[in-house]
Amino acid sequence: MVCTYAIHFLGGGARYPYPKYVYSPAGGWWTRPSNWATNTAVAFSGILAVTYFVWNISANLEVRTWSYCFVTVVGRL
Repeated sequence: MVCTYAIHFLGGGARYPYPKYVYSPAGGWWTRPSNWATNTAVAFSGILAVTYFVWNISANLEVRTWSYCFVTVVGRL
């Protein structure tokens, strides 16, 4: 069942004319880019790449004042 009530009676009304000379870094009025999935994938992969490199630099610069000692006991159960 399709809810036609929300389509006809809710919302802000019809789209009105807006000034074309106003610049908006977010895209302006009623943006629905056709390649939103590609844009999201590119942004997400960029965030992952930056996180990877920062993580590696942080791990390489890490200094421990004492070392972990892992003791394995073989044959003692």
